[in-house]
Amino acid sequence: MMILSRTPTLHHRNLASFRKDYSFLVQSLPLIPPPASAISLTRRTRILNRSRKNHKSSIVPTCISPAQEEIVPETAVIEDSEEASSSTSASVSSLVDNYAEEEEAEERLMVAESGNFAAADESLWNQMVEIVKFSGPAVGLWLCGPLMSLIDTAVIGQGSSIELAALGPGTVFCDNTSYVFMFLSIATSNLVATALARQDKEEVQHQISILLCIGLACGVFMLLFTGLFGQWAIKAFTGASNTEIITAANTYVQIRGLAWPAVLIGWVAQSASLGMKDSWGPLKALAVASAINGLGDIILCRFLGYGIAGAAWATMVSQVVAAYMMVEALNNKGYNGFSISIPSVTELTQIVTLAAPVFITMMSKVLFYSLLVYFATSMGTQMVAAHQVMIQLYCMCAVWGEPLSQTAQSFMPELLYGANRSLPKARRLLKSLVIIGALSGVILGSIGTSVPWLFPKLFSHDSHVIGEMHKVLIPYFIALSVTPSTHSLEGTLLAGRDLKFISSSMSTIFCLGSLLLLLLSSKGYGLSGCWFALVAFQWSRFSVALRRLTSPNGILYSEDLTRYQLGKLKAA
Repeated sequence: MMILSRTPTLHHRNLASFRKDYSFLVQSLPLIPPPASAISLTRRTRILNRSRKNHKSSIVPTCISPAQEEIVPETAVIEDSEEASSSTSASVSSLVDNYAEEEEAEERLMVAESGNFAAADESLWNQMVEIVKFSGPAVGLWLCGPLMSLIDTAVIGQGSSIELAALGPGTVFCDNTSYVFMFLSIATSNLVATALARQDKEEVQHQISILLCIGLACGVFMLLFTGLFGQWAIKAFTGASNTEIITAANTYVQIRGLAWPAVLIGWVAQSASLGMKDSWGPLKALAVASAINGLGDIILCRFLGYGIAGAAWATMVSQVVAAYMMVEALNNKGYNGFSISIPSVTELTQIVTLAAPVFITMMSKVLFYSLLVYFATSMGTQMVAAHQVMIQLYCMCAVWGEPLSQTAQSFMPELLYGANRSLPKARRLLKSLVIIGALSGVILGSIGTSVPWLFPKLFSHDSHVIGEMHKVLIPYFIALSVTPSTHSLEGTLLAGRDLKFISSSMSTIFCLGSLLLLLLSSKGYGLSGCWFALVAFQWSRFSVALRRLTSPNGILYSEDLTRYQLGKLKAA
């Protein structure tokens, strides 16, 4: 009985000793938590309170058994309490860290939940701003050709309606045919950017040299083709009976054809600058070339009376100057813009592989626009003159959406295939591109419609020509408003290497659009029928591309990357 009566006394005294040690341990805890920059004073106090509560409920009961039937030596209890104190220090320190992490996670979650929509909107807005900063100056790459043709149209329209009508087939041959070689621009940007990512300056120079060689070869080929078959191609557009239009258009084409080598070399040099993240170079070249073209048109056409020939000379000289400026820009960056290297078979195959889908896409558009001019030309001089004004304005506005395609091809691959692959971010980027495209389409459509509606005499004083222009304003706006968004969707498909789909869909839409154009023209719908066929062509491209990208099996949702590997480019 004496032994049993001593048990509570011993444990009561040792419990007080342990609590004293434990109290001292807890008082020393402020030295243990993480830095104040990570955990605030209030949070540390809350963590310590929670740690005290847990340890009082877990450590003390292990020292005092609820049913003690043996005498525990005082020294043993003291040793146990010291060991418990040591282990408690590490345990409480670990708990403090864990609670700190939990508190930070909870705080981050609360902030994320409370500001989710605001953060998403801010991120989307910032992304849209960056897209505009990157793609804005790059408009010069696409704007130069249509701008020069528009200046020619405005100046020539003040004089002769016949020469204005002749600009239709003439500019189609010069401008639309040049778009066939846009694959050079895409391949140059891609290959130069890849070489720069490897920090291999010699490879960058080599890629520029072989692409300049290809550009020069294509330019010489087009120079010879224009000289030999230019008049034949114009007759195919206008018909053999329109001799006055054929003669004037052939004069325009032959003079502008002298600049073909410079034009394609300049495109390669421009795209190399864009691959080096220099988007201001094309803008400067555009400004200088446009000034030369406008001034030359005024002097040669209005004051010296050279007519359509003077407009062609002014455009040709401005294109040569622009090409020289872009080559000099490469020289200023430390590369030799006059170095030309013949590509090997492997290198040529690689370029063709990258450029094939772009070639098919551009060819489909070029051929369809050419068919528009063909059917408009068969309707009479006033019809083709009105169509010439409207199609030039349309091309002038539509090219503002092309940089959205280039932006998608520059930024999407990293999100689709890069080390930091993120399909949600890719979908958000596409959303930004489509929003910018929709806003651009409405703005450009409004401006483009207002000019021929309110100021038609800028292009012609012929009342019949003005009347035909006004008839197509509605389909003109509908077709133009969707064009920039379509460019962003098709650029995303190119970036995602969905090349077989692009090739097949564009070919199908071209064939169906051509049949619709033929049907409307044969039914006597006139110029309005041609433009409503263009509406169907543009909205079909938009709908098909959007459906493909939003499909669960599309590149923005599917985790299967094997369908879009580089090795399958040739099959496309």
